[in-house]
Amino acid sequence: MAVTHCLDSNVLVYAFSKSPRDAAKVRIAREWIAREDWGVTVQVLQEFYVNAVRTPHELGHEDALAMIEEIAHSRPVGVIDLPLMRHALQLKSRYRIAYWDAAVIAGARRLGASVLVSEDLSHGQDYGGVRVLNPFSPA
Repeated sequence: MAVTHCLDSNVLVYAFSKSPRDAAKVRIAREWIAREDWGVTVQVLQEFYVNAVRTPHELGHEDALAMIEEIAHSRPVGVIDLPLMRHALQLKSRYRIAYWDAAVIAGARRLGASVLVSEDLSHGQDYGGVRVLNPFSPA
């Protein structure tokens, strides 16, 4: 199933942050999660888990696992395979970005998303047909 947006792990992590300094980001992240037009990749779910259970977020293992299962059952989830890795390596080379960021972009494209919702890349930048939208950036 194609989607218009792909969420990056930082959006998922902020949705469950308990830090008072993240209050504005929590609200924005939850608004994105409530939408119906997004998907993620397995890599994004992996990154979510690793970051969510660490300090300062410290979401419990069971809570993080429940969130992953809920997403996996309700949203399109793109798999990681050799063709996706090859595409990511091409994006890494072409745009001079980190491999992991390139893999998220490649996954977004595979899902059919034209927008990657993330704070980790340049807001507004188009990476081979996937434009980055930083939802936490001032308008």
